[in-house]
Amino acid sequence: MTADIKAIVSKEDVFDRLDIRVGRVLTVEPAAGARKPSYLLKVDFGKYGIKRSVARLTTHSAEELTGKQVLGVLNFEPREIGGTLSEFLTLGVQVPGKESGEATIVTPLVEVKIGSKLF
Repeated sequence: MTADIKAIVSKEDVFDRLDIRVGRVLTVEPAAGARKPSYLLKVDFGKYGIKRSVARLTTHSAEELTGKQVLGVLNFEPREIGGTLSEFLTLGVQVPGKESGEATIVTPLVEVKIGSKLF
């Protein structure tokens, strides 16, 4: 049995509209006020600035995430989460056996230039 796949989209629908870039995690702290355990990340995107994101990455320690490269969607509307403004969406993948939404980061296998665009 195969799972249904969403409708086919063009490259322009995804990569030309979404601004997905690589950043480096500078700081990680508990996101006070979030409904579920989450972290507030401060991420350096180079010439695109330092931005904040609230993300459910708590299967990792703050120390484990600090310094890692992450992928973020920079052109989503900022969203308030638990009283904190989340300025970008940190991309992640569901952690097997964990509560829905608990994620691990998506990261390049090798160090890449901060601010690089996913294509």
